[in-house]
Amino acid sequence: MNAFLTDNSWTLFLDRDGVINHEQKDGYINTWEDFTFYEGAKEALKIFAARFKYIIIVTNQRGVGRGITKLENLHIVHQTMTKEVTAAGGRIDEIYFCTDVDVNSANRKPNTGMALQAKNNFNDIDFSKSVMVGNNFSDMEFGRSIGAKTFFLTTTNAGVTASDGRIDAVYTSLIDFAKSL
Repeated sequence: MNAFLTDNSWTLFLDRDGVINHEQKDGYINTWEDFTFYEGAKEALKIFAARFKYIIIVTNQRGVGRGITKLENLHIVHQTMTKEVTAAGGRIDEIYFCTDVDVNSANRKPNTGMALQAKNNFNDIDFSKSVMVGNNFSDMEFGRSIGAKTFFLTTTNAGVTASDGRIDAVYTSLIDFAKSL
């Protein structure tokens, strides 16, 4: 049980690919047809809707910057994903994405630009009362940089343990994390 979540003033930051949906092996989610929710992901988002003040997705989408994914298709993926989550009783308050190819971009995780955008749009976000859930170390570094609790999902990186200083806890899936709350 994650006792640190004592009220619903907390913010949940979520990565997308490998957290909410299956990653495309050696590729990108280019269209809605490429997108497949993980089992239990919509149920997890319903649980989160009751527990968190804000649910914010922060996702690197380099495929757009590389000209592989069309920006309009990315918008369709996000609109359809949000619609399905809402229909299942969940909620996504905002989606921030970085299409930059340059790893030094302020908005590209692990850099904190997307968190700063969220704070600008939702000025009552308190990073010390925030959680970052992701499946890559860049997600954990992003979370640590803003002072959030960090939770690693082993969906695409089995064998990772909480002994890594960037990680507060490890879970097998988003629904596994949600049920621990």
